[in-house]
Formats: sequence, structure tokens, C-alpha cells
Amino acid sequence: MSNIRRTYVCPYCDDTLRYNMYRTYQCPYFNNYYVPFEDEMEEYDDERSECQQCAANSPLVLRDYGPQPYVVNIDAATKQNKNFRTALWTGEHMQVTLMSIKVGDDIGLEMHPNVDQFIRVEQGQAIAKMGKSKNKLDFQAKVDDNFAIMIPAGTWHNIINTGNMPLKVYSIYAPPQHPRGTVHVNKPME
Repeated sequence: MSNIRRTYVCPYCDDTLRYNMYRTYQCPYFNNYYVPFEDEMEEYDDERSECQQCAANSPLVLRDYGPQPYVVNIDAATKQNKNFRTALWTGEHMQVTLMSIKVGDDIGLEMHPNVDQFIRVEQGQAIAKMGKSKNKLDFQAKVDDNFAIMIPAGTWHNIINTGNMPLKVYSIYAPPQHPRGTVHVNKPME
């Protein structure tokens, strides 16, 4: 295989970039890398090319990508989200939402009778409260970056931002809890 090189211009900073046409790509079906065959190169010639610096600083488009296959840097997407709730992916059996909770605010006391929920804290500090009734939240835990909260169906719960910055979390509902494409800029009124 020859080492054919092509030149691309970054659409963000106009730097000229040179790429090896035969660089490796992540296989879409398996967790490994491969060199594409000649007849596959057309597909990769059309890919968005940009410099590493611009790629790292480019904002993600936050919208509901479900139910199509989708891959995202969930940490970057969660931290970028400024809405109270943004549905990022809604499938038939699962939903991923991003949340940004203002300082001193909370998710709101709630219970999902038929939905298990997973919440991961990407940024900030909070108190997670859970219990069998809305008047008896007898399970409490302090959480911060990289903590995960598992909420069984039928459990009353609330997550309260106790830090000095917006609390950034993503939540997985199984099955989906909100309509596809849900965006709540602010916390819905109870």
C-alpha cells in the first residue's frame, strides 16, 4: 500500500492539514481499528476533517438522535448542556437525557412507577435522597463528579445541587420517561 497523502483545510481555523489517506479508522461493528480497503476510501474522503484543536473546541449539536445508532463523548455533551433537560437519545426501551441544575436548585421530588433510572454526575456536588414515600426519604448520599445514582422503579427521589456551580448530570431511563425530542430550558413548574 502506498502512503498517499491528501491535504484538507480545517473549516474552523483555515489551517492546512495533511492526512495519510490510509490512516486507521474505528470499525463501526467491532471495538478495534482497521485500514479501509481501496473501495471503502470514498466513504472516508467525505468525512469532516478539522484540526485537533478545533475538534476539541467545537460545540456538539445537542438534540435527540434516537433511535438511530449514535456515539458521543457523554462527558463533553453533559457539561455543554445548559438546559434543565435535553433528551439526547430516545429509543424504544431506553432514553438518555442531559440535565443542568442551577445552584441551590433540585431535580424535583418525583417517582417513576415503572421506570428504573441511572443518573451520573459529571460536574458539581449534590445530595441524593431516596425513599419509599415522598414524606420519608430515608436514603441520603453526598455525590460529586463521577458518582452514579441508581433509582429503582417506584422509588421517590430528589437530587439537590449543594455546590457553587451548575450540577451537570446525565440520566438514563428504562423505558423512556419523556417524549422524544424533549427540551426543558428551565425546570418545569410542579
